[in-house]
Amino acid sequence: MKSQSAPTSRATAAVNTASVRTIPSGRLLFAGGLLVVVLIAVYFKFFQTQIRWALLEPADWGHTLLVPAISGYFVWLRREELLAEPFKANWLGFPCVLLGIAAYVASAFGPSWFVVHHNAQGVSLGLTLFGLILQICGWRATKILLFPLCYFVVFGQSISDRLLQLITERMQDWSAIGSFYALALIGIDVDRSGNVISIYVNGEPRQLNVAEACSGMRMLVAFLALGVAIAYTGLTRNWQRALLIAAGFPVALGVNVLRVFTLGILSLYDADFATGDFHSFIGLVWLVPALLFYLGIMWFLSNLFVDEKQDRVKVAKQPVSTARVASDSKGRDSSGGGTNAR
Repeated sequence: MKSQSAPTSRATAAVNTASVRTIPSGRLLFAGGLLVVVLIAVYFKFFQTQIRWALLEPADWGHTLLVPAISGYFVWLRREELLAEPFKANWLGFPCVLLGIAAYVASAFGPSWFVVHHNAQGVSLGLTLFGLILQICGWRATKILLFPLCYFVVFGQSISDRLLQLITERMQDWSAIGSFYALALIGIDVDRSGNVISIYVNGEPRQLNVAEACSGMRMLVAFLALGVAIAYTGLTRNWQRALLIAAGFPVALGVNVLRVFTLGILSLYDADFATGDFHSFIGLVWLVPALLFYLGIMWFLSNLFVDEKQDRVKVAKQPVSTARVASDSKGRDSSGGGTNAR
């Protein structure tokens, strides 16, 4: 009986395997590429505006060009979990797609009573992507892809000045105060009136408008995007991630103070350094030490406490031969004293 049941089970398994239809990888890539092309064509106005702003103001919005790649990297990190089970389409995603496209058309082309706004278009794009993922992949995959999607929607678009002013206006005041005291500390003849810093060279004032030259407080969004990415990939505990993201505010403020301080020093030699697009270049230069400082904060938070559970897992996964060598070496060390005594 055992000899007959084994071939039968094998035949049944072969039939079940043959009944499962798999989509060739070539067709799958073609369908995915076609979907991306259609999505870009529908939301062409939004992508065109976003790319133009990123190229015109690279110090403030240049990071938006990297956000899609970062979101894709988040998906890649969880690819095994994403592909652990087959996708199950959910038809609730189709109404979300229609609602997202309708909201985008209204926010891009009118009517006048609707919110015609770039950020409204970005939210509409996010809603459409959410609907597509839900429609094609189902709820389980949507939950896994929700964070990369939110990261793309929040940090992949330029935020309007009206929204940012609610946060950055006070931080610009602090930047002006901090840079004023920093310049005065090194002995420069300087005066401040609101957000305008006057640097005197041979008795002639050279004004540096912090509100204009340091609209780079919009750099805060780039710091938050950087902090969220580093926290998501480099830290394991939620409180560590929250602290690192919150550190984006003081780091952005400190870098902006150094940015104004640098412009003030350079204006002593040439007044043109305090005007024009040169301040954007200075902002890009200061992004490098800011990144290093951010990584230093992450290293401090990750090494602040030792996770005993992870150490136990490492010991448990240690090869048997390595463990034996370690135990033998300990035994020789302990018996060495007795041998010498002999």
